[in-house]
Amino acid sequence: MPIRLLLADDEVLVRTGMRMILEAAQEFEVVGEASDGLEAVESARRLRPDVVLMDIRMPKLDGLMATRRLLDATAGKSRVVILTTFEVDEYVYEALRAGASGFLLKTAPADQLLASVRAAMAGDALLSPSVTRKLVEEFVRRSPSARPAPTGLAQLSDRELEVLKLVAKGLSNSEIASRLHLSEATVKTHVGHVLDKLELRDRVQAVVLAYESGVVLPGASA
Repeated sequence: MPIRLLLADDEVLVRTGMRMILEAAQEFEVVGEASDGLEAVESARRLRPDVVLMDIRMPKLDGLMATRRLLDATAGKSRVVILTTFEVDEYVYEALRAGASGFLLKTAPADQLLASVRAAMAGDALLSPSVTRKLVEEFVRRSPSARPAPTGLAQLSDRELEVLKLVAKGLSNSEIASRLHLSEATVKTHVGHVLDKLELRDRVQAVVLAYESGVVLPGASA
């Protein structure tokens, strides 16, 4: 089954360009387009796409609010990849906190667009890990006490805490497995336990939480 996509951007040329790139790969099917945030939410509710490519700044309803409403409307079954012009954007950061699976610069080449959709669906790696860390670290530095440590942290085993730290540093499941000398299946299980105990949607939210709660400090090396 192809990955079903919804394209949400107020610029027709941007949507057309993305559609051409995505539909050239047989694994993707563009099931709808939206020119503003309200239309994106309604289309997602009706079409139930696997992934929504969402411009962060649109008329009627911006990408941040649209992401929040869309994830509620689809019960989190549709994944959101934010499209942005700037690497450091408060709206993008808040969209990640709200549950977006990652973000992509509009200047990214075609192969990164395809890779971002695949990564969002796979859920075992961050989209552009170094850029994601840069964004999260920037806003954590601005508000170092943005979030208190959740009670679920105390429920994590030592190994799960170790896995959380490596996820926060941008490592994929395979990279964590190699680092800790574990199987990928075991790492996947640990990541699942971390997300369940911390009541998080995906590993992007785990990154935000890890930095905001001080589990990982800005500038920490991988």
